[in-house]
Amino acid sequence: MRVPQRIAISGSSGLIGTALVGHLKSEGHTVQRLVRRAPVAADEVQWDPKTGFVDLAPLAGVDAIIHLAGVGVGDKRWTKRYKSEILNSRLLGTTTIAKAVAELKPQVFISASAIGWYGESGNRAVVETDRVGDDFLAAVCREWESAADLAADVRTVKIRTGLVLDPTGGALGKMLPLFRLGFGGKLGSGKQWWSWITLHDQIRAIVFALENPISGPVNVTSPNPVTNQEFTSALARALHRPALFPAPAIALKIALGGFSSEVLGSKKVIPHVLQEAGFTWDYPHITEALNQLVQD
Repeated sequence: MRVPQRIAISGSSGLIGTALVGHLKSEGHTVQRLVRRAPVAADEVQWDPKTGFVDLAPLAGVDAIIHLAGVGVGDKRWTKRYKSEILNSRLLGTTTIAKAVAELKPQVFISASAIGWYGESGNRAVVETDRVGDDFLAAVCREWESAADLAADVRTVKIRTGLVLDPTGGALGKMLPLFRLGFGGKLGSGKQWWSWITLHDQIRAIVFALENPISGPVNVTSPNPVTNQEFTSALARALHRPALFPAPAIALKIALGGFSSEVLGSKKVIPHVLQEAGFTWDYPHITEALNQLVQD
């Protein structure tokens, strides 16, 4: 952005949020971090999704609000209780922030969503105009995005994020130790499509959404999704290790429970809106992305 702005962010301590805050500050912007506890720093503003509270006074005149908060989908086994927590953290949090946005009226509201919207898509490529899927995470994304619409007439961007790659966390962070030891391999059949993006390009895409007049759902993925077999082979090559130890589907189902459907499921997502708006990826291909990410 050409002119320094004041930007409020929820979920600022997560993988994406931490990187985004650092990037925005490096560009000269003022960042206010929404926190669920009593503020202890000058840049913190309190909110509580369970009660619907946001301290609006410190946010008056804010230029943009970015909502990233939500419990991790793959952090725990999908018990009935945790599935409820996954849904409620997104529904209550987004409802609370979107209502605050409607009052504060910033220039833009960016709300997190996920490619889980599409459900199981097999080998069929999907874009932003495709219908919602019919599994658990698709239902979560439907409620999630509907809540964002409470921002009313503020320009709203719903970023449907794919598999975010960074060695410090997320799926890649969990896979690296095994692959470095030479114990990696494809997951299940390996034929399922993985739609991915580097954390570096994820941050660039969010900033692009801040700067450009796009709205509605936006797939934030590389334009080149790959199969799990291609992904794991590329990771093994980048580490100069073999990929000889596949994880059978039944073992993943036992170990991961309901979340195994996301590991074994297929989503071939194309970022059509970003492509049409002129966004360019620094790392559009998996081989160069992983080679960069796993450099010692």
